[in-house]
Amino acid sequence: MLPAAPPRQPRAAAVPPGGPAPSATVPDAGTRLPGHLTEAGTPGSEVPASVWRLRVDAWEYLGYAVKQAAAVGPGNAKLPAEAARLLPLLEAVEMYWAFPGQGYIAGLRKCLEDGDYSAALALIEPVARRLARHVHAAPETPADHERDAEQPEVPADTRRRFEVLVIDDMSEAERDIMRADLLAQRRPADEFVYEPVFVPSFEDALVAVLLNPDIQACVLRPGFVARSRQRLSRDLRTFLAGFIGGEVPARPMDRILMLAEKLGELRPELDLYLVAGVSIEELASSLTRRFRRLFRRQDSLELHLSLLGGAAARYEAPFFHAVQQYSRKPAGVFHALPVSRGGSVVNSKWIDDLGEFYGLNLLLAETSATSGGLDSLLDPHGSLKKAQQLAARAYGAQKSLFVTNGTSTANKIVHQSIVAPGDVVLVDRNCHKSHHYALMLAGAQVAYLDAYPLDEFAFYGAVPLESIKRMLLDYRKAGRLHEVKMLALTNCTFDGIVYDVERVMEECLAIKPDLVFLWDEAWFAFAGFHHIYRRRTAMAAAQKLEKQFRDPAYARRYAEQQRRLGAVVGSLDSVSDEQLLQTRLIPDPAQARLRVYATQSTHKTLTSLRQGSMIHIHDQDFGQLNAESFHEAYMTHTSTSPNYQILASLDAGRRQVEFEGYELVQRQADLAVSIAQAVARHPLLKKYFRILGTRDLIPAKYRETERQMPLRDGLAAMAESWQRDEFVVDPSRLTLHIGLTGVDGDTFKHEYLMDKYGIQVNKTSRNSVLFMTNIGTSRSSVAYLVEVLVKLAESFEDEQAAMSGLGRRAHEARVAALTSSPPPLPDFSRFADRYRVDSQTPDGNMREAYFATYKPGATEYVPAAELARRVADGEEPVSASFVTPYPPGFPVLVPGQVITAEILAFMSVLDTREIHGFNPELGFRVLTEA
Repeated sequence: MLPAAPPRQPRAAAVPPGGPAPSATVPDAGTRLPGHLTEAGTPGSEVPASVWRLRVDAWEYLGYAVKQAAAVGPGNAKLPAEAARLLPLLEAVEMYWAFPGQGYIAGLRKCLEDGDYSAALALIEPVARRLARHVHAAPETPADHERDAEQPEVPADTRRRFEVLVIDDMSEAERDIMRADLLAQRRPADEFVYEPVFVPSFEDALVAVLLNPDIQACVLRPGFVARSRQRLSRDLRTFLAGFIGGEVPARPMDRILMLAEKLGELRPELDLYLVAGVSIEELASSLTRRFRRLFRRQDSLELHLSLLGGAAARYEAPFFHAVQQYSRKPAGVFHALPVSRGGSVVNSKWIDDLGEFYGLNLLLAETSATSGGLDSLLDPHGSLKKAQQLAARAYGAQKSLFVTNGTSTANKIVHQSIVAPGDVVLVDRNCHKSHHYALMLAGAQVAYLDAYPLDEFAFYGAVPLESIKRMLLDYRKAGRLHEVKMLALTNCTFDGIVYDVERVMEECLAIKPDLVFLWDEAWFAFAGFHHIYRRRTAMAAAQKLEKQFRDPAYARRYAEQQRRLGAVVGSLDSVSDEQLLQTRLIPDPAQARLRVYATQSTHKTLTSLRQGSMIHIHDQDFGQLNAESFHEAYMTHTSTSPNYQILASLDAGRRQVEFEGYELVQRQADLAVSIAQAVARHPLLKKYFRILGTRDLIPAKYRETERQMPLRDGLAAMAESWQRDEFVVDPSRLTLHIGLTGVDGDTFKHEYLMDKYGIQVNKTSRNSVLFMTNIGTSRSSVAYLVEVLVKLAESFEDEQAAMSGLGRRAHEARVAALTSSPPPLPDFSRFADRYRVDSQTPDGNMREAYFATYKPGATEYVPAAELARRVADGEEPVSASFVTPYPPGFPVLVPGQVITAEILAFMSVLDTREIHGFNPELGFRVLTEA
């Protein structure tokens, strides 16, 4: 406990320009704390910690050690060596944060060197508390403790706080002058408070925005140097070398432009400002796209106001604000919705507890009104229109739309807007059921693509690019390539397999330049807010490709490709299929059209109320080819009574990711790695459990790298895998193999995790359960999960120790069944001939098969055994229904599909509780003969 009136502290000591002397290495994501600190901050573990955890734990452990030393008394205490080694580490790390600041660290060092542990503790504890809580309260500094103890307390400043990175090789005096100039501009009416942090070099600027998520703006000045004077870790050096991609330019303006570009790649949400001393008028026209504003050195007030204005622009949440304002106004409701203003609830004799449970604000905000500051989702002109424009900016889209009934509806909107009856759509057979239903409703000719199977774990991976190219080439060979309209894929998959989106679109556009892409990113909305994840998102890939298509160098690369292939520019007709399959293709930039759509379940991975989703669009031909049909599709599937609370949460969630998305995504991935490490290193956990990694989930032919868990090996390792491999695994998805427990996935989920311990998991297979961390996952919840797994492992140990010989043999049989290969996962068989166009191409008319079932006598139920007999006798029964087991959650059968022995064998061994479209008493619903 801190004393009521802490003793006076020494003033901050001076720090040399560019940070402290490089006595410690600036760590990376794989750095271990001195003494191998555990999550609790005590020695004894070897769990690697990322910088954010390292920083929190280092301050906490230093406070613990100093408190112990202070308790011994002056003259007798000695700081443990482990704690003493933390100070150089903190000195190296804290140069990238304004709070608590290098001067603060210097003052702390002096206290420790003087043996004044009580004074040191008074400096440490406020920092440790703030970092542990991650609050935005005003920082405590040594000067705060120099107030007269009798002086009245000053109310805490509760304004939002952020940090501003100033990049220039400045002397200590110059830094002090600039800091003083900026802080002198503060006014009580300012909406935000910021603190400047200074770095001298190009490399330090990149390190700062990587490590410090509190940075929300960067001020570039021409005097910064290229190389850092810090001892950066090997991983950080490797990452920077690959990311920078060459030498930093010597010419100041080229260096500034390159740094601005790289900062934008790492953190596109950051506001960038340029402060120069000469001829800024000449620079303005060429720099406006990279910088929010340019200044001369003397414009401190304008810079200050611009920093606040930049934050305010992102902080704006127009529809959320409109709902707030509406709830505070008096109103008389002579409209629909009795629950509005709480009218039917708060004075009820029987459901007043509904209001007590949800709170009055929710009821006050419920309305059917579209005026008074509110807006119409179907025809937005005010706050909702602005909110969706802000979402497009945040997610890197040309256009974004809110959807209030989930990504199932978002998928149907996109499909209906693009696909006309008879259009061929290539789609992953394992995609969400909403795609199958949407394609049926649209009357598409559906050509299913098969993902590679993971039979050992009873689920699928993703669709290889070779399979997609081969199917496009089959349509070319059949003379039907012009009929192919769209490719729909799920990225990332339910189990965390991530496509190389840019490469898929490039190679497909090389074969079919006007192909439309729908990327179902239901589980990947968060990915746009981390620099490595982002490169594999639909919107980022579309932006990059559009930029490349305008680059003359790309056109030269294309011409060289055509020369090597022996083809004329603009055509691949003369090139064989096998040659095209073996070539890494790029499209003709003069012909390729980028028409890219992404649907996201915002509520699944970011902040939103349930069913809050978005559609993001990057379509060069949207206005000409799709605006009207998209509007009609949106009107078809969107309710005229959308939930305003969902819409407001989407707006507020957008604000959140623009300020702290990078930090939260970084933490969610790191916490998942800590779970995997705990399972791999605990002797009892690894006896029964195993986290499946890259080598388990992605066959070697789809990878160039070999790391089982790239992020565990550092940021550079993750960047390399995500740059080179065809597929990668989202590190925040953890597939826990449980076969050695003898318990199947469904039972483990319900009876062990949920019923006993309240642990909710994503999905299961016959021998695995899927955990996922998200932006709301805490260190405490991670610790609880590990604790529960240990308890379960201990219970399995006890059960086995008490088993009789017969019981042991039964247990071994269950383990063998769960760890041996089951019947292979079935690929899509084929559509019945009567629903196909020809025998050369696989597409079928699912709509025709679906509506054929409406005719009396068109269907019958056949028991599984009877159906198996018919198949064995050579018949080809045709499914009349979608049959979807959960798990795995995709249709094993669709209307019009031929039922095979392989499908029946797979269904016979399923041990899932839920199968949609299958009646266990009556059997399978099949079409009678036409």
